[in-house]
Amino acid sequence: MKKLQETRVRIWFLIHSILSIIYLSASASPTASPLCNNGLKVEHPNMTSDVTEIEGKSFDYIIIGGGACGCPLAATLSEKYSVLVIERGDSPYGNPTILERTKFGYPLVETNKYTSVAQEFVSLDGVLNYRGRVLGGSTAINSGFYSRASDAFIKKMGWNEKMVKQAYEWVESKVVFAPETLSPWQSVVLDGLLEAGVLPFNGYTLEHVEGTKLSGTIFDVLGKRHTAADLLGGGNAKNIVVLLNATVSKVFFHHEEAGEEPRAKGVKFIKSDDDTKKSYKVHLKKQENSSLPKGEVILTAGALSSPQILMLSGIGPSKHLQSFNISVLANLKGVGNRMQDNPAISLLVDSKPKSRVPDTPQVTGITENFKVILESIIVPVSKGLTRVSIAGKLAFPASTGTLELNNKDPRENPLVKFNYLSKDEDMEYCVKIHQLVEGVSMSEAVSVYLGSERNRLEKLGKEESKEYCKKNVSTFYHYHGGCTIGEVVDKDYKVYGIKGLRVMDGSTLVESPGTNPMGTLMMLGRYQGLKILEGRKSS
Repeated sequence: MKKLQETRVRIWFLIHSILSIIYLSASASPTASPLCNNGLKVEHPNMTSDVTEIEGKSFDYIIIGGGACGCPLAATLSEKYSVLVIERGDSPYGNPTILERTKFGYPLVETNKYTSVAQEFVSLDGVLNYRGRVLGGSTAINSGFYSRASDAFIKKMGWNEKMVKQAYEWVESKVVFAPETLSPWQSVVLDGLLEAGVLPFNGYTLEHVEGTKLSGTIFDVLGKRHTAADLLGGGNAKNIVVLLNATVSKVFFHHEEAGEEPRAKGVKFIKSDDDTKKSYKVHLKKQENSSLPKGEVILTAGALSSPQILMLSGIGPSKHLQSFNISVLANLKGVGNRMQDNPAISLLVDSKPKSRVPDTPQVTGITENFKVILESIIVPVSKGLTRVSIAGKLAFPASTGTLELNNKDPRENPLVKFNYLSKDEDMEYCVKIHQLVEGVSMSEAVSVYLGSERNRLEKLGKEESKEYCKKNVSTFYHYHGGCTIGEVVDKDYKVYGIKGLRVMDGSTLVESPGTNPMGTLMMLGRYQGLKILEGRKSS
């Protein structure tokens, strides 16, 4: 019976593989290059690290953070308006550790305090984590796996389904590729997932469906990464300026008459590598015949930086702000609340570090009613040495935590605690995840492929799995929250009690959509950019 099932799956895989190649030929552009659309070169926006070029200037929109959401948002708004993107890191272009698939993971072992592509942080739970510090954000350092959110998530958010589909397709036409072939290790992972019962096999699809599937990637067929920065090429380059290596220290405001809400006026920033902390200013353009700003400041700085910048600007829990001698502009208690990270469990299936080529996921397993996501990577642990990991994450944890300021330096990490597995239900699911990861790791496919180099794992009982979870909980790097919709921003991502200020990134999420949030955050930048243009057209 088992052999018959495996034969059926193999036939199924063959059919889906053929369909995938047909899909690739029809929809993907294997020769795509940075800032291109359907293989055609487009104009680069102006990028500079010279703060004197920007200081004192005015723009219709100031976007803080050139990551997954900020880049497509800037591109979209630039169709009609002038846009400044302020990015704390450098450009990804010309950096092989970012752009080459075979160099995946190396930015995570080459970190420093203020200038590295990846910024390391350790939560108060003691779990090591990373955040992108480069144009493109974490799309420049992640594993590149692309998948859409579920239909249920889109309905829950109240988004226009037709516009969402078009926004996804806009992103996908520029930076997403179907895999032409599976790497040897990903083929093994596919077999292991099916052998462990993660069914059905769905072939290649960008949709979030239960079972095992192949999905898109931001690495093209030549192994070149296409970060969110490439999406800037989809806008009007003449209307976009990108300021690199500059860290925003606060948003400043125009204070209207008593009783009126304050209005964002501009931002202060410092050079990311300048310890003198000399600050510079840039402004929003003013309304005609008025001193009032007419544009908006939009925070797209991510789940750690966006709440941090709000607090540094005087927006957040008043007691906490006052403890740092920050004048309170708005007592928004939700800033820094509902921080969440998806707890993960991983097993090293090889016996020791070896000089294997790093490998990114092309296959995923989605099971337990969408609550568990399984993937595998080969990741560097040092220069020239890698380990093979199979891991699973809990998609909808109940446990939440908080974020607070550590100091007033915007370049440094805030204090964050996710409270991993603090809820009993999360611990129960962690045990299930551990058992599923064990099943894949001990599968015949993995055992045969690794042979004598495999890590000889022993199957643990329930209580032993609980102890393993407590000691070894880790992350899939999909942390979110801190500026959630309904607590800090409204459905249009406008900050409560403040005019001309929005937050639009992973900090607004109360759950991580799909297998990972990258695709949905890129879509969100395009989608909300179009909504903003629509709103200005009708006003």
